[in-house]
Parts: sequence; C-alpha cells; structure tokens
Amino acid sequence: MLRLTWVQPEDLIGHELRQAALDGREPSRIANRWRAAGGLDAPARSGASPDRASRYLRLLAEDLLDELADLPSSLTDHEPTDLAAIRAACPDWPTPRTAAPESATETTTETTPEVTPDRYEAAWLGRAAGCLLGKPVEKLPLDAVRQLALPTGNWPPTTYFTAKGVPEDLLLTHPWNRRSARTSLAENIDGMPEDDDLNYPLLNLLLLQRHGRDFDTADVARLWLDELPAGRTFTAERIAYRNLLTGLEPPHTARHRNPFREWIGALIRADVHGWTNPGDPAAAAEQAHRDATLTHTANGVYAAMFVAAVIARAATGAHDVHDCLATGLRVVPPASRLHRAVRHALELAHEHEDFDTVVDHLHATYAAAHHWVHAVPNTALVAAALTHADGDFTGSVSRAVSGGWDTDSGGATAGSVAALLAGHPGALPDHWTAPLKNRLATSVGDFNGTGFDTLAQLTHRETVRP
Repeated sequence: MLRLTWVQPEDLIGHELRQAALDGREPSRIANRWRAAGGLDAPARSGASPDRASRYLRLLAEDLLDELADLPSSLTDHEPTDLAAIRAACPDWPTPRTAAPESATETTTETTPEVTPDRYEAAWLGRAAGCLLGKPVEKLPLDAVRQLALPTGNWPPTTYFTAKGVPEDLLLTHPWNRRSARTSLAENIDGMPEDDDLNYPLLNLLLLQRHGRDFDTADVARLWLDELPAGRTFTAERIAYRNLLTGLEPPHTARHRNPFREWIGALIRADVHGWTNPGDPAAAAEQAHRDATLTHTANGVYAAMFVAAVIARAATGAHDVHDCLATGLRVVPPASRLHRAVRHALELAHEHEDFDTVVDHLHATYAAAHHWVHAVPNTALVAAALTHADGDFTGSVSRAVSGGWDTDSGGATAGSVAALLAGHPGALPDHWTAPLKNRLATSVGDFNGTGFDTLAQLTHRETVRP
C-alpha cells in the first residue's frame, strides 16, 4: 500500500492543530471534534501514518483544515509575512548597499566587496560536510544521537558517524536513518549523496542563472515544476507543489492546507541568496523572502531571511560570526517567536561552557510544543552552535548536529556559515572534505556529479553579474 508522505489530510490535521496553537489561534474545539470522530495525532517522526483512514475521516480532516485556516490569530500584527510589513516591524533594518545613508553618522555596507571563488567553494563544501554529518542520525531523538556516538569515542562528533564499534543491541534500539546510513556513515561515504539540503541551493543557482536577482516568486514556482521532481520534495515544499498543480498561485500555495508553513524548508534554500549578495544583508533577505513565500509564512519566512542576511554579512570575510548573527536578527521582527528564540539561544551559548547544557535548555524550552523540523527551534540551535564554537568549522557543525532535531539541515547551515568565514577550502580539515571527492549526486538539472569547485565558479559568476 502506497502511503504518500506529507500530504494525506488525516496526517496533516494533527500537524495543523499544533501549528494553530503556536501561531496564536485556539484550536481546542476543532481538536475535540477530530478526536471524538476517532482521528489520531500526527505521526511523531514519519510523514504518514501506517494505515489509510476511512473516507469519512479523510473528508472530515479536509473540512477541519479549512476551519482551522479561518480561525483568527492573536499574533497577526506581530508576525507579518508581507515584506513591507516585516521591514516596518524591524527598526534596525540593514541599509541596502545601493542606498544613501540616512544620517551623517551612518555608513553603507561595503561597495560590491570582492569575494573569490575559493570562499564559495569553502561554503559549498562546508554545507555538504555539515549535512553529511547529520544525515545518519536525522529523525532520531536527542538521547539516541548521544548514545550512538559515545561507544566510538566520537562525542561530541568531530568526524563522521560510524557503525563500527557500536553495540548491536544499541543499533537495534536506535537504528540509523534507513535512507542515509548506506551513503553517509564514515565507512560508506563515496562523494556527497543526494539531499534536499543541497538540491535547493542548486535550484536557486539555476533560478539566478535564468532570471537574475530580480526573479519573483512565480519564477521560483515555474522552475520547480520544470526541474524539481515531486518525489524530492518534503513537508511545506510538497504541499506547495501540490497546490501549484491544483491551480493555486503564490502566495496562496504557502497557506492552503499547509501545516508545515513555519518549518525549516525555506531556511535550507537561503544560502545562495546570501552568497550572491556579499555585504548586502538587506538585499539577501529580500531575495530570500521572494523565494520563501512560495511555501512558508511568518517565522518560516523569517528563518530564511535571517540565514540569508547572516551569510551575506559573512561572505565578505570582514566580520566575525557574532556580528553576522546580530546582523541576521536585524531582518527578523523583534516581537516574533523566531527573534525571541534566537536571542534566547545566543544568551544560553554565552552563559554555559558545556554545549550539552545549552542543548538541554533548548529542548526543555521548545521540544514539547514544536515538531523536530520546525524552523523556530532549529534556527535557535544553529545560532547557538555557531556562537558557542566562535565560528570554528568543526565546532560549529559538531554542535549543530549534536543538538538533535533536524540534524542534517542544521549541520548544513552551520557548516555553510562557518566555512564561509574560514574563507578557503584549504582551511577546512581534510577529514571532512576528502570523503566528498569533489562530487555531489543530485536529481536537479544537469548538476549530477558536479564538483564543488565548479559550483563555486558558477556561484561567483552570479555574484558579479550585473
């Protein structure tokens, strides 16, 4: 029996009930109707429940999803999705590179700073290595990640996970991610395997090649339909893809029966927007917004804008990681849940010497209310990892992955930022980069088998293109 993940109405309703509570709506009456009818909670880890629901439950789920969408939110004024409203809510919005200073004491960001292909190669490699570190433990609970690493002496993880030396009974209790273990455990790595955390940067490279930096959200949608296999989409991206095929247009694609609209999917697409706007975090954030609103709203969009702005600041090589993270917060509404979570994470990272203590505090605060793929806790964890490691590459990817939740995505973003700050592929430890063999697998466009050095050249070309 085929159980397509992330689209079955009877599975979406449980996620939407949780999301409604997070974004300021009161779903208890609808939740009681769903449970009284025999409806189940959303699957905790997988994208689909094991059994098909009755026709009655499926139709009820569709109706209740629409009713939930109509509930008023108490957070609407504090968490807008419209770009103009976001900018109005951010009193310290970065000055665009092309804009004149607003006062005699204000200076604009660097004027088209020189960024070499070497820095982009480091960023691509860092993103791949961080993703690869997190792949075999994706979906596992935090205690399982710790238990699998400890017997091999790799805690906190300073190299790729291995099954060698892990007791068999522990592997039976906490099996590796079934899709990733055969390509991402240290003994199995042979180049960078396909992953959505690399597919989306490749898609956005294609986006800029075809449409330039003035693309709109409809251009993103058309590119996906042309180049992205539907089976390579997940969560919010799969819902938006389905919505496109039913005739909905952006930004409605992000809202219609999409309980994943504040999850991590837009964040993992943001790197290219930052890479190609070095020294201009405002432009990077606005570019990320046009991409993100195909699939996400509010905090899901802010997470992408935050990462894009952080990376744009880091791309010049002139700022430390703490300055870059502070710049990222300037494009996030201060009253939003994401802003509060990132600020909390930064405070914890400065306060505690032991990063496991930081992680335990974050999980105690956010794990119960949020799915493990939600953008709010994951963005906070990445910010904490980068801060605690002071931007060091190994320290950053190790901490991001050791914190659990969406391990491959967190590792990828932390790795991208830290490697960009390192500035050169030779600055990354060889034990991270050598197994990648300068080759990645993908189903996107003609990129399968492409080297990271080639991707760096293509990224640089888009950066300097008028």
